[in-house]
Amino acid sequence: MGFFDRILGSKPTTPGTAAPTPPAAPAETVAATDQPTMPAGNVMPRLVEAREKLEAKDTAGAMAIYEEVLAAAGERADVLVTISGDLGVNGCLREIIELVAPRYDAERHGPATGLNLLQAYIVLRQPEAAQHVLDILFALKRPELEDRLHGFSNAIADLINAGQTPLVGGAPGAGGAPAAEPAKVNIVSISKPIWFYGLDAVAGVLPAKQGRLRRVGFAQLALPFLPEVEALAAKPEEELGRLSRALPLWLAETFCFSPHYAPYAALGVMGRPGEPGHYALMPTEWTADNVRQLVDTTEGGLDYVFTGALRQHSGDYELLLRVWEVKKFRERKQFTARWTPATADAELAKLHEQIRLFMEWSADTTAAAYAPPVQPRAWLEVLGASATLFLAGKNLLAPNQLPDLAPTLQTAASQAATGEIPSLACLTLVARAQDLGLNAETPSALFDSPLVAQAQASL
Repeated sequence: MGFFDRILGSKPTTPGTAAPTPPAAPAETVAATDQPTMPAGNVMPRLVEAREKLEAKDTAGAMAIYEEVLAAAGERADVLVTISGDLGVNGCLREIIELVAPRYDAERHGPATGLNLLQAYIVLRQPEAAQHVLDILFALKRPELEDRLHGFSNAIADLINAGQTPLVGGAPGAGGAPAAEPAKVNIVSISKPIWFYGLDAVAGVLPAKQGRLRRVGFAQLALPFLPEVEALAAKPEEELGRLSRALPLWLAETFCFSPHYAPYAALGVMGRPGEPGHYALMPTEWTADNVRQLVDTTEGGLDYVFTGALRQHSGDYELLLRVWEVKKFRERKQFTARWTPATADAELAKLHEQIRLFMEWSADTTAAAYAPPVQPRAWLEVLGASATLFLAGKNLLAPNQLPDLAPTLQTAASQAATGEIPSLACLTLVARAQDLGLNAETPSALFDSPLVAQAQASL
């Protein structure tokens, strides 16, 4: 399956039976009498060659091969899904529409290619074309697709709403004021542990980085099966949204304490310029185009990017993480984790260890001692709350977006005495809460070290 069809919980699909799809452009019918032929055994090797050209940034060379293959085997479902997936992985979304849309037929090609095409239209902000493909996919009446299709329906609605700019005071030409600028999703880049901001004057907390560092980004997780994402995002944060941000913050924090990495966590905030807003929730996984945008807008670029999706159903949690190697722009590795409230700490600790081993993580010994938290699930709550108070203090989140943080403050206080980093995180959490006028007290039991004492004095 192509990248666009690889979403949390998806399985390979088989061609459906539906009426022929109305094409997005005049359809091309491949007839054996007037089109070149290609031996069946040569099709897949040619597609592999095209993929290699895409990875080498030779898009024109890949397109030439695709035209050749499509002229001979354009009716094959496996050919279209491979082409659309490989183009999507390499960020060639317009090429998906150019090559695939005129040829896509739901009866012949099934839903997988349609899903790839649908996401290309969404990423390129073409809601009418996306709606057309969505209607076709709904008409297939495939129960296993319904949750995903409803998620895409919400994404299309978001596009349509974003394109509406209602006027304040009247219509154009009737003395009305200019339309208000629509709210947009802005990516906030966090380059240090979220609890460190405010401790910049305290020496020895973070390791000094030298030499050639591997730059790794951790993107906010998608919530593809969450209903009414837009309405939910406008409310004070809830558990699943907080986890979608806290997990990348945790991983970025971990890699801050390795001498070989420069990490970044990327969180989404929805708002208008100069006005506080609310968190953004991601209804679909980050596409290759989104990853490329993150790389291009991060100072110095990135070498690796972690993306993924999170799902909760009947108390069970399911996480999928993907590791992208930017140089070749390919997916290097997938990690999965499943847990219940009772098994969360053990499963999250196991996932954390697997990621450290795969990325050849090693701890720095020149700064505060880093150790994985004994209770990862509680630590994620502390990191999530720390991010919310930090962004509220920067006027990026409106005051009404603050949830009840009393339980998290208690959690942070109970962990403070277990180590330097939990104490530092608790101190900045309390300081941020107090700056926002919230009731918060510094715990009496902090870890006994000169670094913690210095941080407490500086705050």
